[in-house]
Amino acid sequence: MTVVKIPEICACAAMTLLTNHPEQNVIRLQLRKNSALQALEAEDFVELEQHLKVTDGNKGDFLLMQGVSKMEQYFILDGILKRVVANNKGKEMILRFAAEGDMETSYAAWRLSQPTPYAIVCVTKARVVRLPLPDWAVFIESRPKLAKAFEFAVMRGMSEIMAHTITLHLLDAPGRVQRFMRKHPELRDRVPQKELASYLNLSAETLSRLIHRRED
Repeated sequence: MTVVKIPEICACAAMTLLTNHPEQNVIRLQLRKNSALQALEAEDFVELEQHLKVTDGNKGDFLLMQGVSKMEQYFILDGILKRVVANNKGKEMILRFAAEGDMETSYAAWRLSQPTPYAIVCVTKARVVRLPLPDWAVFIESRPKLAKAFEFAVMRGMSEIMAHTITLHLLDAPGRVQRFMRKHPELRDRVPQKELASYLNLSAETLSRLIHRRED
């Protein structure tokens, strides 16, 4: 789809440094459970935390706009985000969902010196910690184990999007619903039905009918 050039702004509430946040102890515990940071040595968390800012977003808030060059790395503490691409007519395609314990990034675009090919948006009320991608790249550069784990997570996300795109072309509507329920049972009752229908390229009515058919 055609990339839409949008001003480099974020529609989320103000960011707070993790080290100044009133819930910093709880946030630190959540952060240590993030799948992308499992390879990080305990003593290195102290250094990483100096770069992190906490953002609380509401449903529909943009963390990252499509078509911008200023990019960040996101670690999800609570809630659900979506990666979505839109054309110049406003038609959207949801590429993936990510929930707490996961991450979001535009690392590949940043490495290629390209604008972001998609937006990252809050599907539900969400809390993330974030830092500029250049700072994140410097941090992982001197930590090969962490860099390897991060790159694996990036590739896994890209593979997931490719598999989903193929699914939209090869599976019928019941098959798409069945596959999502099998692959992401933890998201079934958390993603709004309208968002899920869009992700599966179905009408909300068709999705509702297929879900009820599965439950009968």
